[in-house]
Amino acid sequence: MDIVKSFLLSFIPLFVAIDAVGILPIYISLVEPLSQIEKKKVARQSVITAFLVAISFLFLGDFLFAILGIKLEDLMIAGGVLLLIISISEILKVKPKELVPFDTLGAVPIGTPLLSGPATLTTLIILAKTHGYPIVILSLSLNLLIAWILLEKSEFLIKIMGTHGIKAFAKVMALILSAFAVSLIKRGLLKTLGI
Repeated sequence: MDIVKSFLLSFIPLFVAIDAVGILPIYISLVEPLSQIEKKKVARQSVITAFLVAISFLFLGDFLFAILGIKLEDLMIAGGVLLLIISISEILKVKPKELVPFDTLGAVPIGTPLLSGPATLTTLIILAKTHGYPIVILSLSLNLLIAWILLEKSEFLIKIMGTHGIKAFAKVMALILSAFAVSLIKRGLLKTLGI
């Protein structure tokens, strides 16, 4: 039962941080001129890039933090503040980011920083220290599998939810991310104060 709880406690924050549903309008606008085969290639490239960036950061980030003497509570406070800023900017954002497509569209900007950006990377490190690497890697893999399916079926999802529905969902996800950020800051401060 503890494993299921740990999995859910790592899967949900990563689902919110990756926010594959929230990037659908941007993704569709970027791949619009491409053929179906090219769109599938971009979706695959995006998820593979996001996975490689996230896994690299997960292991190298921990090594760097050990060298720099950064503790879990420091990371929780700093990561919480960063996630809070990202989530607030997402909630208040009115105009979508203007991105120009190019050859490595799947790698940049979709794979990183859209799928595997600061929120995802910070969340990964914190969760790995709290729930362990195997559970977090499994959660990341399943989230990126979901992201891949969503990107492949993006046009269908936009037809069902509509652009405004997708944007509203993204705002709700950003709100949940901000609550997670506040929780991290609070727990980090309590650990620092030894409470």
